[in-house]
Amino acid sequence: MNPPRPFSRRSFVGRSGVALLGSVGVLASAPGALACERAGVRAPGYGPLLADPEGLISLPDGFAYRVLTRAGHTTLTTGEPTPSHHDGAGAFEGPEGSVLLVVNHELGGPRSDWRHPVPLAEGLVYDPAASGGCTVVRIPPGGGPVTEWVGIAGTSTNCAGGTTPWGTWLTCEETADRAGENGMTADHGYVFEVDPHDLAAGRDPRPIKALGRFEHEAVVVDPAQGHLYLTEDASDPNGLFYRWTPPPGFVHGHGALRGLPGDAGTLQALRCADADGRFVDDLSRATETGTVYDVTWVDVPERDAGDAAIREQFGEGRVTRGRKLEGMWWGDEGAYVVSSYARDESPGDPHDGQVWLYDPKRRTFTLKVLLGTGADPLAPGRTDGPDNITVSPHGGLVVAEDGEGHQQLFVADEEGRTFPLARNEVNLGTRERPAYGEFVGVTFSPDGTTLYAAIQDPGILLSITGPWHR
Repeated sequence: MNPPRPFSRRSFVGRSGVALLGSVGVLASAPGALACERAGVRAPGYGPLLADPEGLISLPDGFAYRVLTRAGHTTLTTGEPTPSHHDGAGAFEGPEGSVLLVVNHELGGPRSDWRHPVPLAEGLVYDPAASGGCTVVRIPPGGGPVTEWVGIAGTSTNCAGGTTPWGTWLTCEETADRAGENGMTADHGYVFEVDPHDLAAGRDPRPIKALGRFEHEAVVVDPAQGHLYLTEDASDPNGLFYRWTPPPGFVHGHGALRGLPGDAGTLQALRCADADGRFVDDLSRATETGTVYDVTWVDVPERDAGDAAIREQFGEGRVTRGRKLEGMWWGDEGAYVVSSYARDESPGDPHDGQVWLYDPKRRTFTLKVLLGTGADPLAPGRTDGPDNITVSPHGGLVVAEDGEGHQQLFVADEEGRTFPLARNEVNLGTRERPAYGEFVGVTFSPDGTTLYAAIQDPGILLSITGPWHR
């Protein structure tokens, strides 16, 4: 809860304006952008990152950060320390001009495994053996002190999730532990709904079983059609991209999803075909941005995965898979979907990250971003391992890295360029073998002036402000 720390320098390098919302093309390397800068050509982005005297995050000139919460140091309204391992987050308008930020905490396994699990708040606990959950952070206008409380507890490995058009947060469990496994006393692998405005609405938490039981990562809602789209971060075999269609007559709204029976609606998995109509078995087959696949959907046989994981229920040639299907965000009337990387476990070419756009009207899957392999992970400007993602109200995408080497927030604009926005400077390793925690939970405030993000380890929640318009 420190005051913002400004960044400044005497000589500011030219940069391009931020692009219009959401049209994202092939990514140019940041070293190439720097070469343009040296040649006197306007380079993309906000300028180079400046060293932080506090050693926390580097930002461009004119930007500032504020520490909102810190695992084990700041405290909840009930007195317990802030839980660790922040992850996905969503921002909502709060009372009196405040922002309510719902923050996942990716804590798996028994509570004894963690120093700072999510506290078991009375009435908000699903499984008392589980470590994870969500907190709600109230951020007042004008930089006053923040407050934090538990939104849900007793869930496991809360990774990403998604906001809903009716103002709630869907938190996703990235685990498929059954009761009796890994110390759990209830089945896991579900999506839960958290209402940041009304804690009473979340009492006696119930999983939304209609959305399936698997290693959930993220979820988005199509505000026009009412479909929910879900990603699965899994391997052996690779995970799937899902669509849930509501049952006839269903009306979305506060608490409606948690009241559904487990077999409500239709859960389906992605199947892609190329321009010649040939089945595509894995997203790693795409080697060029602009690749467009036609999409159909295949019914899930048994969504609660009683005898086999959902992704194991499909025979060869039936569905399209992807390695580490991670963050997702709704924008441009479609879903931006991340595949973090592909290696030997995937049948196509290796890559260090893809971002796809699913267009539900055209039923197409288009590759917007492709990160190649081979560069030194500590090289300046190197980007790899995209994970959490958000569509910026100022244009393009903001992407959080969970890769090798430095961990960054970077921006992809509509002209096919990438540029760094922030770099994590908290070295958890040694000088000889540095190690940095991933950035997570990227999301903008409702008015678009503030970007929220966290460093998962050691668990620091941040707000970032600056001249987004330039």
